[in-house]
Amino acid sequence: MSRASRRVRLTAPLIATFLLTGGFTAWSLGQGQAEAAAPTAKKAAAKASDDFNGDGYADLVVGAPGATVSGKKKAGYVAVTYGTKNGLDPAQKKIISRSTSGVPGAAATKQEFGRSFTKGDLDGDGFTDLVIGSGGQAGSAGAVVLWGSKSGLTGGTKIATYGFRPQAGDFDGDGKTDLALFAGVAYHGDDPVGQKANLWKGPLTRTGTPAGTLDFMEKSQWWSYDDDERPSPACIQNPDVCVDGPRSVKGPTIPQAVGDINGDGRADIAVNDYYGDGSWGNKVLYGSAKGFTRGDAFGSRGALAVGDINGDKYDDVVSSELYDEENKVTVAYGSASGLKDDVQKFDQNLPGVPGAEEEGDQFGASLAVGDVTGDGYADVAVGVPGEDVGSVTDAGSVVLVRGSAAGVTGTGAQAFHQNTAGVPGVAEKNDQFGAATALLDVNGDGRSDLAASSVHENADAGALWSLRGTSTGLTVTNAVAFGPKDLAAPSVAALFGSDLR
Repeated sequence: MSRASRRVRLTAPLIATFLLTGGFTAWSLGQGQAEAAAPTAKKAAAKASDDFNGDGYADLVVGAPGATVSGKKKAGYVAVTYGTKNGLDPAQKKIISRSTSGVPGAAATKQEFGRSFTKGDLDGDGFTDLVIGSGGQAGSAGAVVLWGSKSGLTGGTKIATYGFRPQAGDFDGDGKTDLALFAGVAYHGDDPVGQKANLWKGPLTRTGTPAGTLDFMEKSQWWSYDDDERPSPACIQNPDVCVDGPRSVKGPTIPQAVGDINGDGRADIAVNDYYGDGSWGNKVLYGSAKGFTRGDAFGSRGALAVGDINGDKYDDVVSSELYDEENKVTVAYGSASGLKDDVQKFDQNLPGVPGAEEEGDQFGASLAVGDVTGDGYADVAVGVPGEDVGSVTDAGSVVLVRGSAAGVTGTGAQAFHQNTAGVPGVAEKNDQFGAATALLDVNGDGRSDLAASSVHENADAGALWSLRGTSTGLTVTNAVAFGPKDLAAPSVAALFGSDLR
């Protein structure tokens, strides 16, 4: 794929929309009909990176960065709902904020704790750990690690400074989980700004000390501001102002999705990247033994997700392009040499996809990738928060598009909203159901289940829905919905569901 990214100019309102994630309140609506017969697919344990207590069920993390905590507005928290054989159960949960006992730091106004987070077994004990970051410039306040155990998440360890969208993965290919860390950075300005970043080698100790550090970018990847084909002596002498040097990245870079795109056994990160003057694009940072190498540029700024859609053992990158007039989702397919030049683009006009493309639908505002049917091909959950449901404006929906050997297909596609029979709740104006999505196996049957949020539900308190995966797609049987009040968590303008993992 060409190194030259397609740079898309965004107007000020659109920039603001992209930079602020919404959120809403929640309530619990109970379970639906009796559980369907057990699926015939072979049972499989939850992906290790999703399971905090090692019971074989994926656990869901929900961000509520707008919540008031200890009297501090927008201090934020995360809610962890543990998976069970019956799926998500609001009673099996843990609420984590900077006011939680054992969590370092203190709740602060506009800190937006829980705006971002990542999962991975950082200390190598067999239990997944959770790294919770903060929002915006507050990312410089640092991150917190909660450690997985048989009894769930415990303790808390502070990571100073680097709290802006941390990402976990085996980036150097040594079999241990590493941590890519980013500092907060201002978003405004016509020119790109430097953003500090660190790459920590795993395993981490419970005191937050990594086994070592790597240059964030390989030395061969250090470029100058004026000529990105020429190594810069200034970059080597002063790495803090280097565009892509050992501790800084051209910014603000917003990591979004991790996977092995070129099949080399090292995790890669697909990111949004700001070029200045309102222009954004995407690029891939490829993992290596010495740090990241800068790779393929593609698309414009939007949601990102990674997974193997065509079953060829290379992860693919799914991204969205959101414009006032039209919205597209793009699949760039992985290969041994990285992303292929040919891409697949689709919208609601893809044959078989329910609904019709309309201005303001925001098709692709959120994306998630996972194998819902257990057929070996990852499927794509597409959030459409601007979708009108009947006469209800911006009620929102989620569309599931199936993967296949030939890539994304509209055959078997499904759409869900709050007026879908069996889905708890009622579609209301500006709910924006589908603002965030996730696909993970919360009931341990080997199939990914859908989590979808409406952050503007109940006056911005927010709510979460869970629909199970089956061999034929998603089902509303035993659908569950809940919000902050069901978890005994702060609810006023909590923006519960701003991020899901």
